[in-house]
Amino acid sequence: MRASRLLIPLCTASLGLLVAVPLLFILLQAVFPQLAQGSLAAPLSHLSATLGDPVLLELTGNTLALGVAVVLVSALIGVPLGVLRGLFQVPFARMWDLLLLVPFMVPPYIAAMGWILLLQPGGYAQQILGIHLGPLLFSFAGVVLVMALNLFPAVYFAVSRAVASSGSRLADVAQIFGASRWRAFVWVTLPLALPALGASLLLVFASTIEEYGTPAVLASNAGFFVLVTGIERRFSDWPVDLPGAALLSVILMGLAMTAWLAQRWLTSGRDYATSTGKPTDVAPRPLGAWRWPVLLLFATVVASATLAPLFSVAATAFTGTLSGGLSPDNLSLRHFEALFSQGSEALSALAFSFSLATAAALLTGMLGALIAYTVLRVPGRATAVLDAMTMLPNAMPGIVVAVGLILAWNQPWLPITPYNTWVLLLMAYACLLLPYPLRYAHAALRQLGQNLEACAFVHGVSFTRTLRHVVLPLVAPAVAAAMLLVFAIASRELVASLLLAPVGTQTVSLFIWRQFDQGSIGQGMAMSLVTIALTCALVAMAHGLNAWAGRRRSLRA
Repeated sequence: MRASRLLIPLCTASLGLLVAVPLLFILLQAVFPQLAQGSLAAPLSHLSATLGDPVLLELTGNTLALGVAVVLVSALIGVPLGVLRGLFQVPFARMWDLLLLVPFMVPPYIAAMGWILLLQPGGYAQQILGIHLGPLLFSFAGVVLVMALNLFPAVYFAVSRAVASSGSRLADVAQIFGASRWRAFVWVTLPLALPALGASLLLVFASTIEEYGTPAVLASNAGFFVLVTGIERRFSDWPVDLPGAALLSVILMGLAMTAWLAQRWLTSGRDYATSTGKPTDVAPRPLGAWRWPVLLLFATVVASATLAPLFSVAATAFTGTLSGGLSPDNLSLRHFEALFSQGSEALSALAFSFSLATAAALLTGMLGALIAYTVLRVPGRATAVLDAMTMLPNAMPGIVVAVGLILAWNQPWLPITPYNTWVLLLMAYACLLLPYPLRYAHAALRQLGQNLEACAFVHGVSFTRTLRHVVLPLVAPAVAAAMLLVFAIASRELVASLLLAPVGTQTVSLFIWRQFDQGSIGQGMAMSLVTIALTCALVAMAHGLNAWAGRRRSLRA
């Protein structure tokens, strides 16, 4: 079993390189302002100037306000819809599920641009309906609404699945003993869904405070700046303020970690579970007279969250010019023709993004499976440390990882460095997306048990051969599904690409972003449409693979 013992140092070194090193250099740069010059002189000398800057308090307050507001609006939309979907026979339920999955797969900066083109003065809404909502869109409320419409599906799916799994049988028992329907829901049904709700709201908060595209595209027009845009400005504006960027990164990571700890505190010791051992009746109930109001509610939300921004993206991609408006004479495929013409910059961006996303999927899939196996199968105190290290990427926003990698690998004393190469971008993707294959592999291994491995060892099979021929084939479907998700997300990731892409190259997200910045909105939206279609197809493949893996495990059981 010596080979299994080698997994601990191997996994620890990998996590240290991808996660611990950028985190360490962010903390060091926040303490030592001259670290980039190779000096540890004058520690904390910049602290008073940075912390005393009134802009810092404004950025932090704006970030918190935006995160909390988006969480509240997402819960306001997602919880009622999730409860209705989980407990009742909602008409066209699977169609709504599919349509509500789309906003979560549309890159937020693309959705924000779609809303701008739709609701701005002279936009598509004014061309069709004669009205525009520019004052609302370019305000704090507009930013919150746009981000919530992009993120609330996380709450909807978590709540609907949790409520559906518990059913309404226990709430019925409570009503038999005199509880009203509302009290039975609040004290029985809702507590059973609390862990899933808490996890989804944490995801919404973390996604909000680390999102760069929407604040940069929409919030900045409303004069509303957050920590993420503040960090990016300190890197892009001259003179470059590395200590300030590092300190803002520490504050942003502290907010993400605080939210994670708060979610654990709210759900730890407050989980509820049934203990009767009897199967639960999960058959949804008919809506009766509420059928049509509920149908209208789902249709309204889907039209707002999914169809409206997608219409804006497609309309811009298929029109010749924005000034020509929505008219048959302005319909054109010229943006797609330019996109895929020979030697086009877009094709280079697609090839580079897909190659990098493939490498990220392979790296995170292999590393996630090894780490999950080590944590679950290899005994020892070092395993607990390794398990704790796997939690760090969850509290490290994308811009924090990018800043940490820049600080770590741009030191003058390094003899060799991946800085300004695609390798650094791959490391950022791996750090950010490692939790996906790690969680999938962890769940698959917990369901398999250890009897098959023990049987192989008893019959003299080596550890490496058991890992290759027994364990890997059984967890491969779940890991493959996670790798498809990693590919889909990595191929459209923005903030790390914006800071780390090598000079002279660009990813799909950078190509779209620069098209928007240069005023080539139509070509940017054409690429966006291709990206959205690809993401939806890959997520559907991942869902199919995961379902197939579940069926295989159930057949073996």
